[in-house]
Amino acid sequence: MTSEVKISDIIIPKYYPVFNDRKIRHIILTSGRAGTKSSYAGIRSVYQIVSDSSGSVVVLRKRHNKLRKTVYKEMLRAISRLKINKSAFCITKSPMEIRYKKSGATIYFSGSDGIDDTKGIIDEDKPIKLVVLDELTEFFEDGEGEDELQNIEATFVRGNTGGFQMLYLYNPPKNPNAPINEWCRRMERRPDCVHIHTTYQDVPPQWLGPDLIESAKILAKVDPRRYRWVWLGEAIGVDEAIYYMFSKSHHVDTPQQAHFNVIAIGGDYGQQNATTFEAFGIDWYNQLFQGLDEYYHSGRESGTQRSPSQYAEDLIEFIGGLSETYGCNYFYVFLDPSAAGLAEEVRRQLRSCKYQVVLRDAENDVAVGISRVQRLLIYDVLHVNYSQEHAIEEFGIYEYDKKSIEHGKEIPVKINDHCMDAIRYVVMGMWSRIKRFLPLAERKDPDYKGKLYEEDDPDEDEYQ
Repeated sequence: MTSEVKISDIIIPKYYPVFNDRKIRHIILTSGRAGTKSSYAGIRSVYQIVSDSSGSVVVLRKRHNKLRKTVYKEMLRAISRLKINKSAFCITKSPMEIRYKKSGATIYFSGSDGIDDTKGIIDEDKPIKLVVLDELTEFFEDGEGEDELQNIEATFVRGNTGGFQMLYLYNPPKNPNAPINEWCRRMERRPDCVHIHTTYQDVPPQWLGPDLIESAKILAKVDPRRYRWVWLGEAIGVDEAIYYMFSKSHHVDTPQQAHFNVIAIGGDYGQQNATTFEAFGIDWYNQLFQGLDEYYHSGRESGTQRSPSQYAEDLIEFIGGLSETYGCNYFYVFLDPSAAGLAEEVRRQLRSCKYQVVLRDAENDVAVGISRVQRLLIYDVLHVNYSQEHAIEEFGIYEYDKKSIEHGKEIPVKINDHCMDAIRYVVMGMWSRIKRFLPLAERKDPDYKGKLYEEDDPDEDEYQ
């Protein structure tokens, strides 16, 4: 490490007291967006292997496939921030490791399920001194929560005679009853634990840049409650109404003579329940995802059932009407992934269709889909046409189950949600295009585990 770098110049003041304190066993770092906890973890990890020739680091995420684009990338940034030449390290991707050549101390990366594999490659002469658990929420949502964390601690503390630490990083869920929030409150009572919470307001403005700060200010103005959660990292509680931000300002009549080069349709399928197709066009000039029309048929309400082949015919006819009205010959259709029979019928009938139609199974990550629709509504990007009357009705009554909120989860009530599912499908499918209408800081899904249909943007927000 060169003498040019002062640690106090590259981490925020809130982290000064813990950087060199090795007596603390558990350090919990929470923040809102851009609170620099990931930056701190990277600097602390690289500093560990450079300054302590006998101690290594292991970095864990629950989802192994996210390591390379997140914490691994952050460790490489930390090397640059510490102004150390990368040639001083042996940096490999398979296995994913960063080894300091001078001492052999290493940063190992692993998914939680691969701990045994990681243990097999760790040098017993250089025990793990620091365990970094990134996106800790994943361990509670997809793992065994506190039990798993205790097992990880027991696994890596062996062989240490002092100075072993666990570093936990996460953005608090909005629900105060979420298991991870309850775990944090219990940990705060331990004498060997420190909890540090930061926000972008703790960070020098020049580190963040004016655009990011402006994004925070815009959200504070348009949705102060969401601002407190996203940017300040507060557990604000959960509204039962999922789309509380939906209002009459989102109902519009599509201008006459409007033309759309691409129209996207989300489809939710039911037999007794309703089948609906919700159509949207991308308005590049006004930066809108504009609702165009709706198809809706409920076998239960109408008393008449329709077969998958009949619904496929209706969809083709629906597409034809949209083409005639809006001069469009290119369509995306994102269908309910459970509607395999309908999808097969649509594929068969598309062979004789004169329009170009790309048919795909919809991405069905409910939490991420809801979050994306919320952001589009907050920033007035998503509009619905007055003809989408069932969608308008559902926006007003779509809500979370009260009991699920009390138990730390947010599970939507599965009633009157068919249009909401269809709209979520089309937003997920077209996200790589329409997210460009949002402020830069609102485009990213740090916890997104699904597959994107289009190439995602690079990681825009360095400070997390």
